[in-house]
Amino acid sequence: MIPEAKHLLDWYDERARVLPWRSDPTPYRVWVSEIMLQQTRVEAVLSYFERFLAALPDIHALATVTEDGLYALWQGLGYYSRARNLRRAAQWCCEHNNCQLPDTFAGLRALPGIGEYTAGAIASIAFGKPTVAVDGNVVRVISRLDGLPGDPMALQAPVREQVRAMQPPSRPGDFNQALMELGAIVCLPNGAPLCDACPWQERCAAHAAGRELAYPAKKEKPPRRVEERLVILVTDGSKILLHKRPDKGLLASLWEFPNEPLHGRPTDSA
Repeated sequence: MIPEAKHLLDWYDERARVLPWRSDPTPYRVWVSEIMLQQTRVEAVLSYFERFLAALPDIHALATVTEDGLYALWQGLGYYSRARNLRRAAQWCCEHNNCQLPDTFAGLRALPGIGEYTAGAIASIAFGKPTVAVDGNVVRVISRLDGLPGDPMALQAPVREQVRAMQPPSRPGDFNQALMELGAIVCLPNGAPLCDACPWQERCAAHAAGRELAYPAKKEKPPRRVEERLVILVTDGSKILLHKRPDKGLLASLWEFPNEPLHGRPTDSA
């Protein structure tokens, strides 16, 4: 094991947060947690994860839950396509793999809603496979460690290769989690990283140059699109009319008040 990997794993063994999917890293629990954690903070996921697992404790339960029941459990987490893909993937597993997740990177990658990062995370954490899992936290850590220039998307490939070279075969899942943990609680974005708490402080190129916040280069965000719509409230005094959005596109399959684009319609000037 190379020194950098040992230092990181020693730090992780001592400082890692206690999280329910880490305490019992079954494939199903790891999968659900990784999907919930996409674009969502750990603190927000904790209560949802426990409630979700209590209601849907295994892949068969997830595959057979109704869409409305699934949405009720997911309500508040947002990005509902994640929940739909979870159920679609569970249904595939029950139809083709005895209600079990595939235990290979390629098999996991083929499931709905599972991209390269998530497949690498599940394969390494739940199945002990020597796969890498590179998310935004990992890109930030490695780009600072090695002083790699470029925006996060451009750095995906070189960071992946660096992680693969550093990852110890004996603990691939722990190493991936340690990298993510370092980025989440020490090598922070948008503000001063906590370099004094970093096991790689002496090895870090960005820290040596005093330019931690220059890595990775920030990509300018596109302007947010604003859409104005006329919302129609129809009620008989005790019931309210709702309609379901299309199965694809923004907020797919969710319920809403009837509405139509406001652009081009006359407005009430009174």
